[in-house]
Amino acid sequence: YEAAGIYRAGRHPDHPTFFTGPLWAARQRGRERGWTVIEGLCAHAQPAGPTTRAAYEQLGQHRPGQDFRPPPGWDEGFEFSGRGFAPGEDSEFSDFFAELFGQMGGRRRGGGDYRARGEDHHAKMVIALDDAWTGATRELALRVPQLDAEGRVTLGARTLSVRIPKGVKEGQLIRLTGQGGPGLGGATAGDLYLEVHFAPQERFVVEGRDLHLRLPVAPWEAALGTTLEIPLPAGERVKVRLPAGSQTGRQLRVRGKGIPGEPPGDLFLDLAVMAPEARTPAQKAMYENMAREFQFDARAEWEKNR
Repeated sequence: YEAAGIYRAGRHPDHPTFFTGPLWAARQRGRERGWTVIEGLCAHAQPAGPTTRAAYEQLGQHRPGQDFRPPPGWDEGFEFSGRGFAPGEDSEFSDFFAELFGQMGGRRRGGGDYRARGEDHHAKMVIALDDAWTGATRELALRVPQLDAEGRVTLGARTLSVRIPKGVKEGQLIRLTGQGGPGLGGATAGDLYLEVHFAPQERFVVEGRDLHLRLPVAPWEAALGTTLEIPLPAGERVKVRLPAGSQTGRQLRVRGKGIPGEPPGDLFLDLAVMAPEARTPAQKAMYENMAREFQFDARAEWEKNR
C-alpha cells in the first residue's frame, strides 16, 4: 500500500491535494469509502496552492468513525463535510485499488456504474431565543467549500430556508434531508446537519430548556413581599410572588416557564436585593432611622462562626 501512496484516512491528517485527469474520479470514489490518495502518487498529483491549504487548515478533517467535531473557531454559516470510514468496508479497498490503477491504464471496472450516497454536511446556526420560544422560519446563508472547473477549492454560497422547531435546545441538530453533498452515480445526496446555538443575551442564561434570570429587587420588596411581573422571551410575561423576608441569593423556581418543549423547561429567578443610594438629606435620614429601628447586624454570623 505504501508503494501505491495510499493509506487509511484515520491514521494521518488528510492532505489538501487535488488530482486531475482520470485520478480525480477514482479519488472521489475512494473518499466515499474512507480512503485518501496522498500527494506524490504519480505525475498527475498536484500540490495544493495557498488557497487550497488555507481552506483545509480552516476546515480540518474529523477522524473516521467518530462523531463530527468542528475545528476550533468555526463560525456561523460555514458548511463542513465529513464522512468517516465505515466498519466493514475493508473488502472494498482492493476494488478501489483496482479501479484507481485500471483508470490510469485506460481500463474500467466490470459491472455497473459506481453509486455512493453523498457526504453529510455540518454547519452552525445562531438563532435568537425568541425563535426557540415560538418556532420560526429563517433564511440561512452558507459558505460552502467547492471545486472549480480546474479542481481548485473556492468558497461558494447558497441560501436555505430553515424551519426552526419550537422548543429547540442549545447544541441540538436540525437535519435537512438531501441538503448535504451530492451522491455519485445518481445516488441520493447526503444530509445537512445544523447545530443550533443561541445568540448572546444580556438577560437570560440558558441551560437545556431551563432559563436563569438574575432578578433585582428593592429592599422593601424583599422585606415585605410583593408580586412581580417577569418578562419572558417573545414578549410574554409571567407573574411571580416574592415571599416576605427574601434575601439575596435566594432562588425562585417557576415550573414550566422555560423554553417550551416536551417537557418544557423551568424559569429560575436568582434574587439580588439592591439598596438605593441615599442622595438627599431626607433619604439619608430614612436610612439613619432604619438603623436605629432595626438594630440589625449584617455580620452577626461572623461572630458565631469564629
